[in-house]
Amino acid sequence: MAEPASAPAPVDPKRIREIKIKSGVVKRLAKEKISYEQESEKLSQKISKMKADGGDEYFIKKQQELLEESKKMVPDCERRLITAWDELAKIMETEKDLKETDEFKAAEIILNDAKAAAKKN
Repeated sequence: MAEPASAPAPVDPKRIREIKIKSGVVKRLAKEKISYEQESEKLSQKISKMKADGGDEYFIKKQQELLEESKKMVPDCERRLITAWDELAKIMETEKDLKETDEFKAAEIILNDAKAAAKKN
């Protein structure tokens, strides 16, 4: 009589949850960093256009303040992203036995997608 194929051992949901949470953090921070960079670029272009068109000095000054705030957020987001990226990569390294789970595969994709934003080689 043939032995039934053994079912994979149950996976600890806490480990899977940890991967999902860390993946979500990396994904959100990568998006946030890109958003601040895009906002900075748009504001810079808007300010240049306003100056060229002879716009109101007060409004230009307020737009420049917004631009400076956006520019200040980029390094902060990048620092938090690098930390989160490193934490997720470390978890993925120690949880290799979960590599067949959907969550692990999704985390690998997120790490690769966020690699450029986190300035990882």
